[in-house]
Amino acid sequence: MKTPLNPPQVQAVRHVDGPLLVLAGAGSGKTRVITHKIAWLVRECGHAPGNIGAVTFTNKAAREMKSRVAALLGPRDGRGLMVSTFHSLGLRILQRDHAHLGYRSGFSIFDAEDARGVMRELLRSAGTDADQDGERLQWRISAWKSDMVSPEQAISKAADDTEHHQALLYAEYQRHLQAYNAFDFDDLIVRPVQLLAEQPDVREYWQNRLRYLLVDEYQDTNTSQYDLLRQLTGVRARFTVVGDDDQSIYAWRGARPENLHRLSEDYPTLRVIKLEQNYRSTARILRSANALIAGNPHLFDKQLWSTLGDGDPLRVIRSRDADTEVTRIAGEIIQHRFHKRTAFSDYAILYRGNHQARPFEKALREHQIPYRINGGNSFFDKAEIKDLMAYLRLLVNPDDNSAFLRIINTPRRQIGASTLEKLGAYAGQRDISLVAACGEMGLGEYLAERNLQRVREFSQWLDDMTRMAAREPVANVARRVLHETDYEAWLLETSRDPVRTEKRMASLAELVEWLGKLAAREEMDGRLDRVLAHLSLMGILDRQADDDGGDQVQLMTLHAAKGLEFDHVFMVGMEEGLLPHQASIDAETIEEERRLCYVGITRARRSLTLSWAAHRRRAGDTVECEPSRFLAELPTADVVWEDPTRPVDPEVRAAKGRAHLATLRDLLAND
Repeated sequence: MKTPLNPPQVQAVRHVDGPLLVLAGAGSGKTRVITHKIAWLVRECGHAPGNIGAVTFTNKAAREMKSRVAALLGPRDGRGLMVSTFHSLGLRILQRDHAHLGYRSGFSIFDAEDARGVMRELLRSAGTDADQDGERLQWRISAWKSDMVSPEQAISKAADDTEHHQALLYAEYQRHLQAYNAFDFDDLIVRPVQLLAEQPDVREYWQNRLRYLLVDEYQDTNTSQYDLLRQLTGVRARFTVVGDDDQSIYAWRGARPENLHRLSEDYPTLRVIKLEQNYRSTARILRSANALIAGNPHLFDKQLWSTLGDGDPLRVIRSRDADTEVTRIAGEIIQHRFHKRTAFSDYAILYRGNHQARPFEKALREHQIPYRINGGNSFFDKAEIKDLMAYLRLLVNPDDNSAFLRIINTPRRQIGASTLEKLGAYAGQRDISLVAACGEMGLGEYLAERNLQRVREFSQWLDDMTRMAAREPVANVARRVLHETDYEAWLLETSRDPVRTEKRMASLAELVEWLGKLAAREEMDGRLDRVLAHLSLMGILDRQADDDGGDQVQLMTLHAAKGLEFDHVFMVGMEEGLLPHQASIDAETIEEERRLCYVGITRARRSLTLSWAAHRRRAGDTVECEPSRFLAELPTADVVWEDPTRPVDPEVRAAKGRAHLATLRDLLAND
C-alpha cells in the first residue's frame, strides 16, 4: 500500500500481530497512522470492515477519522466499520445487551442536568443541603465509576463518616437510575465493562464482532475505559493504542496517564513505536517544547523535530498590569495582521482559566477585532430542544421522571407545585414512576378531584401518544407533539417576541428534520428509542455548535485547545499562581501543569508569544506577580524577552486609530 508515511509511521501501520503502543508526539500525524492502518487491515490483511473498531473521545474526532478512512477505502469498501467515541461504543453494547442488567428497551440517557436532579432529590430526602452538596456528590460518584468502584465497594472502603454518607447516596442513586430505566454518562462505560466481565456470551459476541481495535488519545483513558479495552480484545490482544504521555492533561476528570505503564505490565509482548517528526511547528517552537517537558519524569523519552526550519524566536512580553496586557495583545494582533496580511482566524489567545477571557473580549471589541470564544452554548442546551427531547424521551421510557417533571407544565396545564409534591410522595411510597402513579386509583386519596382530573388527562394523552409513536415515523411523532401541545402559541405567549419565537421554532424544525434523517439510517431501524439515545449522547459530547466560527480570533482555555493548531498563538497570564495554578503549587503536583503548558506551546505553527503581567487584581486587591517558572525552563537561544518600555510602532498606532474611527462611525450610524 503506497502511503505518504515516514518509516516509523509505516512500522506502526504494518504491525498487526500483537499489542502496539504508538507514542505519538504533538503534530506527528497520529490520525494519519490510525486511518492508514484501518485501510491496511482491510486491503492487505483481509479483515472485514465490520470487524474493526476505532475509538476516540469526541464526536468531532470520530467524524474526521471516518472521513479520512472513507477517502482511503471508498464508501463501499469501508461499509460496516465502527468508528465512534468510547461512550457511543458503550451505548451500542447496552442497546444490544441491556436485558442482562435488568433494563428494558427504550432506556434513557441522563445528562449532567438530569443526574443533578436525581441527586438533589436524594439529598433533600437525606436532609442535606442539595444546592451546596449536589455538585460535590456528582463529582465523587463520577470518580468512583471511572475507577470501577461499585457502591458496595465504596461503602466498605469509606475512610470517614462523610465518605460513608456519600457512598450510601451513591448506592441509592444507582437504585433510582435503575428504577427510572436510565443510565448516566459514566454508566455508558462502566455497565458495558460489567456486562463483558460477568456475561461470557456477551463477551464472546463482542470479541468476535471487534477482531481489531484502535484507540486514539490513549493517555486520556480512565480505569473503566482501560478495562473496556481489555475485555473487548481478550487474550488475542489485537489492538493499537495511540497516545502521548506529555499531553495527558485530564487527571482532574479521571484520566490515568499511568495506563501507559499498565500496558507494558499487562502485555509483556507490547511493542512501542515512537512518532517524533512534527509536521506542524517550526524548530524553535519544538526545541522549547522539548526543553520544557524534560522537567517531567518519563516512562518513554522522545524528542520532537521538524524540517520546517528554525522560524521566529518565541517572544516573552511583560506588561505593567492585566489591563495593559489585554491592550498589548490586541495591538500585537493588529500590528502583525497589518504587516503579514493574515486572517483573524490565524490567531488564538490561550489561557489557563475561563475567567481570563472577559477582559480580552472587551479589548478585542474596542479594537474592532472579531473573536469567538470556544465553548459556547450547544444546540442541545436550548430550552425548546430540551423540551421536545423530554416529550419524546417520555414516550419511549415512561419511567423517566426527569423528563416528566420538565414537561408536565410546558406548556402550562395548571398542575401546581403542591400537586406535583403530592404526586411525588405517592409515587415514592408506592416505589413507582410518576407516570405510573398518575393512573393508579389510590392517587385519588392524595389529590383534589380537579387536580386529579388534570393529572389523568395528561397521563391519558401520553398513553395515546405512546401508542401512536409505535407505528408512526419518528419525525411525524415529533411534529404531532408540537402540534397537540400548541407549543408555538405557548412560546409566543411566554416570550411576547415574534422574532424570537420564530427562531426557536426554526430550531425545532431543524431538530425534527434531523430526527427523520437519523431514523432512516440502517442501524436506527426507524426506532424512536435508538434515535433518542444517539441524540442524547451527542448532546452530552458536543456542548458547542459545530461550526468553524469564520474569520475570527479564537479565545479558549489550554484544555480546550488540545487537538487544535493555529499559525500564531498568544499564551497569556504566564504567571506563578495562574500557570502553574496555585492549587497545583500548594499540592506540589506541577507535572500536569507543565504538560498543559507543553500542549499550549505545541498548538503554534509559526509564531508563539508568551505574556505575563507584573501586577494583577486578585480578590479585590492588586498583587505583585512573578513570571511563571515555565518561562525560565525554555531555551534562552530560542526565546526573546522584550523590553516593555519600547516605543509603540507608528503603524500600530495608525491601525488602532482606524479601528477607533470605525467604531465611532458604527455608533453614529446606529443613533
